Amino acid sequence: MKEAMPVLTAGVGLHETLALLTSQLRPDANHKEDMVFLKDVFSERSLGYLMKIHEKLRQYERQSPTPVLHSASSLAEDVTEELQSGPMSTEEKELLHLLSSPHLKAVLSVHDTVAQKNFDPVLPPLPDDFEDELDEESVKIVRLVKNKEPLGATIRRDEATGVVVVARIMRGGAADRSGLVHVGDELREVNGVSVIQKRPDEISQLLSQSQGSITLKIIPAIKEEDRLKESKVYMRALFDYIPLEDKATPCQEAGLPFKRGDILQVVTQDDHTWWQAKRVGDSNLRAGLIPSKLFQERRLAYRMKMGTLPNPKSPKKPAYEQGCDKAGLRRSFRLSRKDRQDSSGEGSDFGDSDYTTYEEVSRYQQRPNERPRLVVLIGSLGARINELKQRVIAENPHRFAVAVPHTTRPKKPHEKEGVEYHFVTKQQFDADALNNKFIEHGEYKENQYGTSIEAIRSVQAKNKMCVVDVQPEALKRLRTAEFKPYVIFVKPRVPESRRRRSAATSPGGGERGRVTDEDLQEMRQSAIQIDQQYGQLVDRVLIKEDSASACAELRGILERLERESFWVPISWVRT
Repeated sequence: MKEAMPVLTAGVGLHETLALLTSQLRPDANHKEDMVFLKDVFSERSLGYLMKIHEKLRQYERQSPTPVLHSASSLAEDVTEELQSGPMSTEEKELLHLLSSPHLKAVLSVHDTVAQKNFDPVLPPLPDDFEDELDEESVKIVRLVKNKEPLGATIRRDEATGVVVVARIMRGGAADRSGLVHVGDELREVNGVSVIQKRPDEISQLLSQSQGSITLKIIPAIKEEDRLKESKVYMRALFDYIPLEDKATPCQEAGLPFKRGDILQVVTQDDHTWWQAKRVGDSNLRAGLIPSKLFQERRLAYRMKMGTLPNPKSPKKPAYEQGCDKAGLRRSFRLSRKDRQDSSGEGSDFGDSDYTTYEEVSRYQQRPNERPRLVVLIGSLGARINELKQRVIAENPHRFAVAVPHTTRPKKPHEKEGVEYHFVTKQQFDADALNNKFIEHGEYKENQYGTSIEAIRSVQAKNKMCVVDVQPEALKRLRTAEFKPYVIFVKPRVPESRRRRSAATSPGGGERGRVTDEDLQEMRQSAIQIDQQYGQLVDRVLIKEDSASACAELRGILERLERESFWVPISWVRT
């Protein structure tokens, strides 16, 4: 038998109605989760308290109470003076103590403010002569309240008319939130001070020094700026930016500082020189100015032309190749790099420009039954990334695997084709190299070795995560939508000097003989140079303290790649 809903009387309060409604919620098979959720929400104690407060306020409003006295604070002061004028009883002392407490004084002060209705905002009176000064022009008096934050607007002097106009409005700033100031508005006064004859930098200083309320006299633009929706363009910063060191910025206080690797939401690209952006994950909702991609590339090219910036394509031999046979710091063969075009047409998005500034990115998470991402390890001298890779794969060979390399050396008795190596003839190897089938290849003890693209595809076809360690130059060949590589830069923690080491071992963790200060310096320089040349391609830096901790950290990274989302170049997720 269906239970009837209770009849509510006129005197039942809102919180009582809510309690009755909660008691009547009966989960059914089709909407069980929804009904349980509603019951939990309606049964929340804090919601009941809010309903009771709401009822009391409504009841108080219906009574329309009027204050008996508009100056309760003054009355309390009079009573306090009267009590102190003579001897006091115990009750009088207690009353004096209550009237002297700061909390009661604050309550009485609020009472007087409400009773006298002094809480309404009071705007300053309009100047008597502003209409005479501006003739028939339409004037807008804008009063904004700002704390220590910038106003959020930049200005410029119009070259044709000579007037000072608003050049841009920073999204999320005080001016933008007010909705009263627009691009193109002519600025006449700031806090009663005329700006007609002042330079833009003097006006900017006047605006930045104003605290609290700030009053602007404005001639509105003929056509106010449309309030555009925020852009959903995200960029990965590929360089560090410090606005206070940038003399070209229109307003250093309005600049947005960022570090290489930060994800920026570009709010607007209306200005071809200065974009407005926010840092993703930043609690500050106000946008800031950053140099546009085109502007940053142009001035980097100019600095290189003037000799104040090194050429990014310097032919100097990398430090990570120099001395790679010393002290056993690098056991893998030295790979060659050929200066030729990639005839396959694949490769990094960075190959079109000499300078990297921003890369448009999007969130990506591996979907079920989708081919796993490629994991690429690069390392500086002393990192021993091959040992690290082999150890992680040996722990879980069902999930992780290595791309089996090709070689021209003879097969040893215990080796199997396709397990340790793919054994091929020198003629076949040379033909594959000529056809760009290797991501990298080289020669070691008169034998050739190489890692092929097909070897990576073979691992991924088995639904395993392929882990490869390559020279940094190979990254540009691997950065494709097919592989979606996650690049990890492994570098050993290098002490300042050999004397600070507790044992005469190399930073990789194993006994490799004594490492000299010269070796440590080479390792340090190797890491610096890789970071300078290829740091913008790196997703994660792994500092290797010892083999065990580095292996655990790498294992954690691989596991997160399968279940978490990451920022990747937008071309990798577009279909």
